[in-house]
Amino acid sequence: MALGDEISSIDFQSMIGGPLNAVVRAQAESAQTSVDFIKAVGFTEENTPQMVSFQYMKPIETKDSDGNVTITPTKYELTVPLLTMLPIPFIRVEETTIDFNAKINSVQESTTATSHDFSADMSAKAGWGPFSVKLKASYSFKKQTSASSKTERTYSMAVHVRAVQDELPAGTDRLLSILESNIQEVPAA
Repeated sequence: MALGDEISSIDFQSMIGGPLNAVVRAQAESAQTSVDFIKAVGFTEENTPQMVSFQYMKPIETKDSDGNVTITPTKYELTVPLLTMLPIPFIRVEETTIDFNAKINSVQESTTATSHDFSADMSAKAGWGPFSVKLKASYSFKKQTSASSKTERTYSMAVHVRAVQDELPAGTDRLLSILESNIQEVPAA
């Protein structure tokens, strides 16, 4: 398999699309979490704003007819919608970076070894006839071929997601403004 074939066989659609789809799903879950938080914390089961009341002492100045100022501590009660006192979780994915690295090492090795061996042995001797010859010859041929192929594949992927607290949507901001207008400060009974 050629190196170009290795790279083209990688499923980039899944490698890049998978993390991006996960980011989109996370963003949708974050929005649903914000909605659930507003419903659970900001409103009662009857869909009325969840209110918190505080009592405190407030100095009240009064002037008599002679212009003398008298300061009288008076107990007041402040009623505030709970939702206006808490940060509403509204997270937005600002940036997603997908780093993909592919390292492919391919080594092909081929070795051929040949050897030739020729040996001859000849001897002459006198004997019953005019002469006698003894011939001994040997030849050998040896060929050895070996081939090996080694391919290493290393893939790595890093996904960086940067999320930030986003500005509230216009509707949520308007809701908080309406709730803030219901903050009441009255003398305690």
